[in-house]
Amino acid sequence: MPAARPETPARATGTGHAGAADAADAGPPHRLPVADLLLLAVSVGGISLSAPLISATAAPALAIAFWRNTMAVGVLGPYALLRHRAELRRIGRRALLLTLAAGALLAVHFALWLPSLRMTSVASSTALVTTTPLWATLIMRLRGRCAAPAVWAGTAIAFTGVLVLTGVDLSLSPRALAGDALALAAGLAAAGYLLLGAEVRRTVSTTAYTLVCYATTAVLLLAAALASGTALAGWDAGTWGKLALLTAAAQLLGHSLSNRVVRTLGPAVTSTAILLETPGAALIAALWLGQMPPVAAYPAVALILAGLVLVVRAGRRG
Repeated sequence: MPAARPETPARATGTGHAGAADAADAGPPHRLPVADLLLLAVSVGGISLSAPLISATAAPALAIAFWRNTMAVGVLGPYALLRHRAELRRIGRRALLLTLAAGALLAVHFALWLPSLRMTSVASSTALVTTTPLWATLIMRLRGRCAAPAVWAGTAIAFTGVLVLTGVDLSLSPRALAGDALALAAGLAAAGYLLLGAEVRRTVSTTAYTLVCYATTAVLLLAAALASGTALAGWDAGTWGKLALLTAAAQLLGHSLSNRVVRTLGPAVTSTAILLETPGAALIAALWLGQMPPVAAYPAVALILAGLVLVVRAGRRG
């Protein structure tokens, strides 16, 4: 598994994952590594399977979210405890608190987004939840960091697409509109999770951070499931197989590979490619679930992707 490579925590000066990526962007090679481009394609494919798999899994949303994180911890745990035990013991109080907060926001993200997939179309839910970079830009602005004009232009374009897409669902049913709202809120929670994670990974390796974060998410989702009376077992073998596939494809394969190739391809290329999750999930849902989105949804998705790409490119120039 890609995440099982020994990692060196980034230092406070910005080295490590973010620093290496920034260095790659500062002087990118003329030819990107073909092997890493192929790994990135596999990563996007794995992440794109997330929404269709969740829609096709006959289990409550909270249960799916809980088992997805618990299974990931079960896979990552033995390696992390074997190779990163000393680092886990040395994690400072601030880094630990930020990691716990990131895990809490990730739990909120899953708790909101997974139900939205049952209330609106896969294409709509996935497109709206990928507004995460836009929320992150707004959060950073509120914290006093000014964004380039291109970032605000991209934000405006993408949110125009959001409005168009919401209008499409509004014409179908109020339930679909509620699903859109949940997906948007899930994107906001994911933005907070990513910003906190970026701060923690300045001093903590991805493996150590991921283990603590996913464990926190799993514990909180377990508490939510128990409090709401959500069943966590009792399904057939096919459902358990889909849960295992979801964990392997979206969480371990998809995210682990993207974390690996960002070192060589840079954050701009990697982030832009991952945005292909939206049309990828829509294509898989159409072929596998027969869930064809309304015709008007296509230009909306195109606007969202165009705005997100503009934001990513502006961030790279910055």
